[in-house]
Amino acid sequence: MIIENTQTQMRKGILEYCILSIIAKGEIYASDIIAELRKAQLLVVEGTLYPLLTRLKNNGLLTYTWVESTSGPPRKYYLLSEEGKLVLEQLDKTWQELAFAVQTSIDARNNN
Repeated sequence: MIIENTQTQMRKGILEYCILSIIAKGEIYASDIIAELRKAQLLVVEGTLYPLLTRLKNNGLLTYTWVESTSGPPRKYYLLSEEGKLVLEQLDKTWQELAFAVQTSIDARNNN
């Protein structure tokens, strides 16, 4: 049970960063974000993604536009705001620091 909780917390902690990274590539629809996360083996359902996107938007990190669709209702496409780009740059640095720390810890364990 402890391992599952730790794994869940690790995934939750990285999910926003991954979403911002995906959106940084350019304007994207929510189902395409989910597809990108699945490719990275981060399984996310719409019920998890939409509240997260709303929170990121409310925090000023995302903007969106409505685009008419030929196959149904208009679609909401997300894009990083200028603030979102700055936050992503900071998160990139934080990730590099964390990845180094984790890898250093693993290497130290394996070398003993």
